[in-house]
Amino acid sequence: MLPGPARAVGCKHTRASIGCHFGCECSGEYRVNERVLVVAFEGWNDAGEAASGAAKVLRDHLAATPLKSIDPEPYYDFQFTRPTIFVDDSGRRALRWPETTFFAPGAASTDAEDVETQPAFIPESLGAHVSTDNEAQVYLLIGTEPSRSWQAFVSEVLDTALVHDIGRIIVMGSVLADAPHTRPIQIECTSDNADIRAELEVERSQYEGPVGILNVLCIAAEAVGIPTLSVWASVPHYVHNTPSPKAILALVDRIEELVGVVIPRGNLLAESAEWEQTVSTLTAEDPDMVAYIRQLEQARDTVEDPEASGEAIAREFRRFLDSAPEAVVDGPDTIVDGPDAIVDGADAIAEGSAAAEAGDAGSGTDSDADSDTDSNDRGPEFPDSPTA
Repeated sequence: MLPGPARAVGCKHTRASIGCHFGCECSGEYRVNERVLVVAFEGWNDAGEAASGAAKVLRDHLAATPLKSIDPEPYYDFQFTRPTIFVDDSGRRALRWPETTFFAPGAASTDAEDVETQPAFIPESLGAHVSTDNEAQVYLLIGTEPSRSWQAFVSEVLDTALVHDIGRIIVMGSVLADAPHTRPIQIECTSDNADIRAELEVERSQYEGPVGILNVLCIAAEAVGIPTLSVWASVPHYVHNTPSPKAILALVDRIEELVGVVIPRGNLLAESAEWEQTVSTLTAEDPDMVAYIRQLEQARDTVEDPEASGEAIAREFRRFLDSAPEAVVDGPDTIVDGPDAIVDGADAIAEGSAAAEAGDAGSGTDSDADSDTDSNDRGPEFPDSPTA
């Protein structure tokens, strides 16, 4: 399919369709009238149920209609991913099997229930979201990560994508991270496709290691000529036991920017504000957690300061490591063993800054010349990891 006319994408800082001076990872343009398949799976790559939650928001508020379900029998171990029983509308007990379903585009919802509910208090960290005209044709693939036969599963997915003339695939994931709940949810976009990187001004992922089904799908899609983009949300690790509407909102905002479709938020904005307030109230009861979150905030603010140098960021991380609690087990009462795992991070940042300065004075080699075997999932600072 020939791409349509280009349209500027809104800046994540200003929410305006203008050039950004903050170094957005997902600035640039999208193509109007190009069919896009947005993919999310429950399971390994779905921390805080953010990715699957965002996909369901798109499904419900864009009135997407079921197109095709993939037979679960060849792809799932039902002792690992068990079917559930429920009572249907007729009062009979029925089974719901784990499945993966394609959804076709539908008209944007105009129901009164979809009107955004504005909370009385909106934390500054929630920011704003964009609205653009509804011109993109968005298909969805929502399901549970399969247990086996991944190559056959991906082939079946791509066969359907090719039949419906999908122009590009966007996969959504979410990962646990050392991120404060009081700051905007970080969204990282990466692509193995050189054209996508140039169009959206995103980077290639440098992650190497175990991956989920999203990675396998992206590599297979690129092999058959469908460009892919990975969009990942960072969920605060100390609230991993509950869904994160704030991360869902951040993913929905970013998808709206990328595909140019109006996505009604319903009560999501109010739920996000309530979630942040609830976490703040609970963590305020634990002085150690208050101190830890303050350190995360300071580290984030230092990293995002446009005037921050590599050495300044390294000093901030060293200060954070020196004062961080040693361990955390479950939820707000404890903190994950972060210091030992990232003890070398501060020095690496300083070395990276020095290397970058040296590189600027050198030949200026294009990063797109890097190996095409890199993962399309996460960078080193956002490891592709289970949502334990």
